[in-house]
Amino acid sequence: MSPFVLVLLLSCFFLNVCLAHERAFFSGNLSDSETILSSLGTFRFGFFSPVNSTSRYAGIWYNSIPLQTVIWVANKDKPINDSSGVVSVSEDGNLVVTDGHRLVIWSTNLSTQSPANSTVLAELLDSGNLVMKDSNTDAYLWESFEYPTDSWLPNMLVGTNAKTGGGNITITSWKTPSDPSPGSYTAALVLAAYPEIHIVNNNNKNATMWRSGPWNGVFLYRFIVNDDTNGTVTMSFANDSTLRHFYLDYKGSVIRRDWSEAKRNWTAGDQVPATECDVYRRCGQFATCNPLKAPPCSCFKGFSPRNFVEWNSGNSSGGCIRKEPLQCERQNSNGSAADGFMRLRRVKLPDFARRSEASEPECLRTCLQTCSCVAFAHGLGYGCMTWNVSLVDSQDLSSSGMDLYIRLAHSEKPDRRPVIIGRKKGTEAEEIFERVEALAGGGSKGKMKELPLFEFQVLAAATDNFSLSNKLGQGGFGPVYKGKLQEGQEIAVKRLSQASGQGLEELVNEVVVISKLQHRNLVKLLGCCIAGEERMLVYEFMPNKSLDYYLFDEVDIINGICRGLVYLHRDSRLRIIHRDLKASNILLDENLVPKISDFGLAKIFSGNEDEAMTRRVLGTYGYMSPEYAMRGQFSEKSDVFSLGVILLEFVSGRRNSSSSLLACAWSMWKEGEINGLVDPEIFDTLFEKEIRKCVHIGLLCVQEAANRRPSVATVCSMLSSEVADIPEPRHPAFVSRNGVSEAESSEASNNNVTITDVSGR
Repeated sequence: MSPFVLVLLLSCFFLNVCLAHERAFFSGNLSDSETILSSLGTFRFGFFSPVNSTSRYAGIWYNSIPLQTVIWVANKDKPINDSSGVVSVSEDGNLVVTDGHRLVIWSTNLSTQSPANSTVLAELLDSGNLVMKDSNTDAYLWESFEYPTDSWLPNMLVGTNAKTGGGNITITSWKTPSDPSPGSYTAALVLAAYPEIHIVNNNNKNATMWRSGPWNGVFLYRFIVNDDTNGTVTMSFANDSTLRHFYLDYKGSVIRRDWSEAKRNWTAGDQVPATECDVYRRCGQFATCNPLKAPPCSCFKGFSPRNFVEWNSGNSSGGCIRKEPLQCERQNSNGSAADGFMRLRRVKLPDFARRSEASEPECLRTCLQTCSCVAFAHGLGYGCMTWNVSLVDSQDLSSSGMDLYIRLAHSEKPDRRPVIIGRKKGTEAEEIFERVEALAGGGSKGKMKELPLFEFQVLAAATDNFSLSNKLGQGGFGPVYKGKLQEGQEIAVKRLSQASGQGLEELVNEVVVISKLQHRNLVKLLGCCIAGEERMLVYEFMPNKSLDYYLFDEVDIINGICRGLVYLHRDSRLRIIHRDLKASNILLDENLVPKISDFGLAKIFSGNEDEAMTRRVLGTYGYMSPEYAMRGQFSEKSDVFSLGVILLEFVSGRRNSSSSLLACAWSMWKEGEINGLVDPEIFDTLFEKEIRKCVHIGLLCVQEAANRRPSVATVCSMLSSEVADIPEPRHPAFVSRNGVSEAESSEASNNNVTITDVSGR
């Protein structure tokens, strides 16, 4: 072999080695022909020209994707017209872009210099973040993630930039697809009582074009944001995929893009504005917008168009006005009936909400007692939201959204207050109520006296002497009967069975717990009966029986269960662990709104208590978490396990007998064949991705390790949003890796266990 050929081959070899190990950082100069590559090869930094342009810009783009996709630009409004540009680290430690005349056209403008004995490096991270760092300490002096151009990437700041003095971070559209100079639109997280993302038109006095709706502390319009202790807010996806990002296009739309390797192209995900109803204040004040209706705008009940002529011609910008004045607005309100509230379900909440940490009942009372309050809402992570201004930018949503309660004059809303039944005092009953008051604590002292006490004869007559034809079901406490009082009100009567493992302790516990709680997804206690050996609780009647009577064709039912459980765990004055959550303890009203019932086994936690132990394990096998069934240990995650079982039952239409449903679901999930798990009637009525989401979340909830299960608040967020990237589930409880139930192979616990078995339908 000739020396020339040998040198040529060695040159090619070393050239390939160099290309395979491209540098990710530099401390000197970077010419127009040079680039740096992130460590895993995801992003590249250097000079580029946009499509259909010869101008040169320093920027960052996806390296492994054939379509030019730029995510950050340095000299966006000062292009270089030739290839003379240089990126360098200056003597004062700044990253600068200079042209052929050595004029600085862009700089990081760092105000503090690094120590004299250190070197400043520019490094491109595999997250797409270009950082300037001190070589001695590796401390970041500057990073591109804090100065985005038109794109949001995972783990990028979207909120306050503490390092730069608290200025809010924004992204700005390109002027055109070929010109990255600042365009007409800007998107940012607006930090108000409830942070929201806004898109504004820079050419129209920064007028808002679109708003996301309030942030609940977890999910904010299709992605997850994290509130750091230093006051900054970062954006992330559940799987932190680097081949996914949001960008603001030159037409003013925020679009999520996901790279499809199969299609070798970007696929567009969520985009806003997407419909005419996304346009800010599309329907004016006191109106809602529904893109599925024509015309899309309609006034809230109790309101009418301000200008009928304009409204009928399609111009709804004037909005609506109240038909009847509120009680507090009348000059003479003596004798007039009190105002009420109308519930709007699943809506995008209006702009300009006020915030407080009041409970839901307190939130309602506060709004009702404040004349200027026109609406309220209460929900997961939001606390109490009230509006003292005109309601604007509300929208009907087919999924997600929240319930909004709009204040109306009494004449506009029927009075549906429950019938109040008189109470007759008795010596034995008074002794029991003294015990209830003692357990309830000082804050409820005396309030138990207000709980109606029914006479036995009244309930016997209402239930036709507790006839079998009126029996609604059987639980651990005893049978439940349907009844009808003389006044016409329908009730449900839970009667303690002498054979029950539960008794006075559970009755007292249930009265204590439920009398302190008020929530639309908790069943309402109307009163009780204590006569001789009889112990009965009287509830509002749910005409649609319990959840286990139905093929579950309403996802909204599951959302309601979650909201009720979140209230118990986090939003009520107390922290309650239910301990017996199951389908038969979820009652449905006439509108199929779920109500959590049966609080006989509920445990009240103190403010600093996260879990507890008991030697008296009570509940229903199949819904019990392993740590509770085997060790008597329970926490919020015990209820999460039960919720996961209900979710899997919801999808399959089958009960979890001997944990076989969990084993079946897990096996099919691992094989990617969940359709075999799904009840055919469910599959016909729901979209496949929603079914898969329910199975996915259900398996997360029944994981063997309690600390891996999500909180109910997180479950609510995953169910009500369209975020698809949730963590992969791990091995469920009671299902061993060889297919044998762990419960069957384990020795019996030495706890005093009372378990209600569940038979198949």
